[in-house]
Amino acid sequence: MSQVIIVGGGLSGMSAAHTVLQAGGRTLLLDKSPFCGGNSTKATSGMNAAGTSTQRELKIDDSPEVFFNDTKVSAAEGARDDLIRVLTYESGPALEWLKEKFDLDLSIVARLAAHSNPRTHRGKERFPGMAITYGLMEAYEAICDKKDGRARLLNKATVTELIKDGDEVVGVVFEKGGKTYKEYGPVILCTGGFGADFSEDSLLAQVSDQFAEMEAWSTTSRAAKQSNGKKIPMPPLLTLPTTNGPHCTGDGIKMSLAAGGATRDLHCVQIHPTGIVDPNEPDAKVKFLAAEALRGSGGVILDQNGERFCDELGKRDYVSGRMFVHGKAPYRLCLNGKASALIQWHCDHYVQRGLMKKMTGKELAKEIGVAPEKLQKTFDKYNKGAESGNDEWDKKYFEALPLNVEDDTWHVAIITPLVHYCMGGIATSAEAEVITGNDAPIKGLFAGGEIIGGIHGTNRLGGSSLLDCVVYGRKAGQTASRFLLDKLVTSGGAGGKAGAFDLHVDPSSNSVTVSWGGKKGGASSNSEIPEDDGPKELDPNSAFYEQGGDSGSSSASAAPKTQAYTMDEIAKHTTKDDCWVILNDKVYDVTEFLENHPGGAKAILLYGGKDATEAFDMLHKPEIIPKYAAEYEIGTVAPNSKL
Repeated sequence: MSQVIIVGGGLSGMSAAHTVLQAGGRTLLLDKSPFCGGNSTKATSGMNAAGTSTQRELKIDDSPEVFFNDTKVSAAEGARDDLIRVLTYESGPALEWLKEKFDLDLSIVARLAAHSNPRTHRGKERFPGMAITYGLMEAYEAICDKKDGRARLLNKATVTELIKDGDEVVGVVFEKGGKTYKEYGPVILCTGGFGADFSEDSLLAQVSDQFAEMEAWSTTSRAAKQSNGKKIPMPPLLTLPTTNGPHCTGDGIKMSLAAGGATRDLHCVQIHPTGIVDPNEPDAKVKFLAAEALRGSGGVILDQNGERFCDELGKRDYVSGRMFVHGKAPYRLCLNGKASALIQWHCDHYVQRGLMKKMTGKELAKEIGVAPEKLQKTFDKYNKGAESGNDEWDKKYFEALPLNVEDDTWHVAIITPLVHYCMGGIATSAEAEVITGNDAPIKGLFAGGEIIGGIHGTNRLGGSSLLDCVVYGRKAGQTASRFLLDKLVTSGGAGGKAGAFDLHVDPSSNSVTVSWGGKKGGASSNSEIPEDDGPKELDPNSAFYEQGGDSGSSSASAAPKTQAYTMDEIAKHTTKDDCWVILNDKVYDVTEFLENHPGGAKAILLYGGKDATEAFDMLHKPEIIPKYAAEYEIGTVAPNSKL
């Protein structure tokens, strides 16, 4: 074995892959989706980190110790100090790694719910999950493009089984293009959670009863106490909507279980309070998330009577619990002009997608169905509580004051609780080793990101999902690299014989030289694991492994299209069976691409028959079009047809 296999191409998988490469190893990254990114690209608020250079520049006094305590309080009865310590104490180095190695902008710092200090970092443009994840994807693809054998990537490659040799995981079986293949090496599972699997025998279904009995929904919870001890009337887990993409089906967890791995806290599923209700599709199962940073910037939540009913910056399970027990939907997330200005990019994006409305304070009162004077009473009570430090719902942190119905700028979205994140998952050590029920590490098997259970206890803090991906992705990459090196060294020793190989370890240059047959090589052969009569291992140098696999090869060679279409003609193509969009004055027939779009088909269909340039540029870099979508270009917009 001379490579590390990473399963899952989200931020955790990318962090693991880069860490292995930086340690001098080789990587193969497999992802079942047409494109990498996963749920990581959807993260909207930012990445937590304590004691960072950015915080120091902004004179924010924070430390890993304070972050550790905040996380432990949030985790409640599920807190595990060893896992939380790694997450929080390695948060600063993880963020500096992103800035230094990938030149990422993380210059804005906000306070999210249940944080003692502002520590959630994001950049000035694009959602932070997209910016961070794409930065690592781009860098990994560049290494793959060198075709020097160091890094390979396969999309539409579904891993179905972990290969074991005794008690050690030694590789994977995967399917691609209707065929089955094997690859050998230690394995890092970065496949995320199971928040989109609503089938009757899903992991969600299996934990539904235990989930309903969590302390967060009990009569002693903070949410219940604010309703005189009334138990939270939680709806069945399978009936809730979700923010998760269809790929989140718990594949890695199931494979780990089959290999002897244990699980932790599977019933700990996070219900996020601010899923946005699309007015045009209110019953959609998959919904977009309203970033927690909206509340951190001063957003308030109002019920059907225009009244507050919770501490908007309480823990997510608390705010969701208050919404269920209060029982006065529809609930609206409302930002005044000052709050909107603090997070303008997000507001503009939500408005662009038709998920949020921009209105005056009096229009807000009218939409709720109350008199402006009644709404002002709610605002006056809020302003007074902030000034006195005695808010009726025990809120401690305030932004964008005062609230006033006379404000001519409000951004408003209808929100609902929904399945967002799985705190439960695979049981691992603090070194990201997958462990058995007896806490014994399974040799050759590691994990990173949301798939790990127990890091966040019963409730994850906002901003810690991206952090979890980077910290534990790096940790898995480091531990897997050491494991692989130890196998090479112990099989022959530094400078000694390793079977038919000569192996020399040079600590001064952090390099390993392997020689065989009188010749030097960059890595040992994968053939040390015997093949059976099944499918054979792929040639590492095969064109099959070129970046993008078979999903993007035709884009690069697509010839420019010269046909011009009028706006009237383009406007006819608006359905899932026939969808055209305009990007930078070029026309694209994206019908075949809809189901492959990482953000879902609906995100594109919103702009069917229209110019999507502004919305596209808010989320993506321009170079994505020629790289991934050139084959869909069919022409240009006729100049005389534009208004």
